[in-house]
Amino acid sequence: MANRDPLRDIAEIAIMRSRNFGADMAEAYISSNKELSIDVREGRVETLKLAEERGLSVRVMLEGKTGFAFSTDLSPAGAEEVARHALFNCKSTAVDPYNRLPSPGGLYPGLELYDPDIHKATVEEKIALAKAMEESARAFDPRVKVIESSTYQDGEILVTLVNSLGIDSTYRGAYCGIYLALAAGEGEESQTGFAMDFGLKYKPLNPAMTGQEAARRAVRMLGAGPVKTRRTDIVLEPYVATGFLGIIGPALTGEAVQKGRSLFAGKTGARVASEKITIIDDGAKADGIASAPFDGEGVATGRTVLVRDGVLQGFLHNTYTAAREGVQSTGNGVRGTFKSAPEVGFTNLYIKAGDKHPQEIIKEMESGLYITEVMGMHTANPISGDFSVGVAGLLIEKGELSRPVRGAAMGGNILDFLKKIDGVGNDLLFYGGKGSPTLRITGMTISGQ
Repeated sequence: MANRDPLRDIAEIAIMRSRNFGADMAEAYISSNKELSIDVREGRVETLKLAEERGLSVRVMLEGKTGFAFSTDLSPAGAEEVARHALFNCKSTAVDPYNRLPSPGGLYPGLELYDPDIHKATVEEKIALAKAMEESARAFDPRVKVIESSTYQDGEILVTLVNSLGIDSTYRGAYCGIYLALAAGEGEESQTGFAMDFGLKYKPLNPAMTGQEAARRAVRMLGAGPVKTRRTDIVLEPYVATGFLGIIGPALTGEAVQKGRSLFAGKTGARVASEKITIIDDGAKADGIASAPFDGEGVATGRTVLVRDGVLQGFLHNTYTAAREGVQSTGNGVRGTFKSAPEVGFTNLYIKAGDKHPQEIIKEMESGLYITEVMGMHTANPISGDFSVGVAGLLIEKGELSRPVRGAAMGGNILDFLKKIDGVGNDLLFYGGKGSPTLRITGMTISGQ
């Protein structure tokens, strides 16, 4: 007889007890997480942290009310106790006709989310990656003076989700990555640079390239000076463009629309961006670091086109917001931990790559600014779309990158910004769960001296 999954047994006990206590519907979510973080400085390990967290949450529904509770006690008695607390909490909440759990339906995507090489690699081998990254950066240019952080990270997750309507699913995943932050100096001047390489596979990690990229970013900004106020075309490198996508993402959720917190509310079917822009959320992306076969409610993940050729197609939904809207969940009921109920969120959110090489985009320009850094992005208003940020980068002169500039500012509205995009690179890069290619935007005002 095959061995039974003990976590699944605990989840079933939580469901059974919830129903015995009177719940109309019940859901049990169990996650087990392990995370390793190694920081190296000057060729020596500065910190090594290994953390593990396991727990169970129960969500119940009774007569239109919802209750939620969680526990780290994964024993049968613990499952019964958390079920009891969830039902008790349910009695204190308001009735909402859209409270419901999803039923089984739809095939889960077949994804390879667990690379055994991550687990097999020794701690010494992982330390060596961080050391190699640091050495590569220093070898790139003698002006690299300070390594602020040379880090290796990885994590494993095991998720089991069972509900009283018949969903009964488990998946296992892992990720790994390296990150380097440093400073280059010349005389009294100092400039910072960083690079990262994260993914689902261990062997493709490239510490030499990552170290060189961080050093290159810092060194190229040495000698940065002011720039005169001008109205010009700008180019955003992928990392900066991804930062702007971070403003847009939350506004593309059904929850934001229903709470009156989205600048895209009421614009479905309307043009909200340049025809060159397509924005996609794909929870089933084969190499996506945020991919999973099902979301935090057990709904199959998939590819959702939010903006196609500049036209808004719709929004991301979990079961609750979909019910309010009269549509189907897009599989975006996300939760980062067993300690929280599923909310609407994005998974692998990205701007689709174009067909131009970034160098071609720059060569077409007589003048402009190639922006490599933005300061104050967190101050952007996600409801109105207004933003005002500090920028730094490199001037573009006669189709070539020239001197570095710092101390400038740029402001505007994200909807106007999106409509002014007239160039999209073929270099889509992801930074965690968000990604973008190089973008060119016309007619922006850069405030300088």
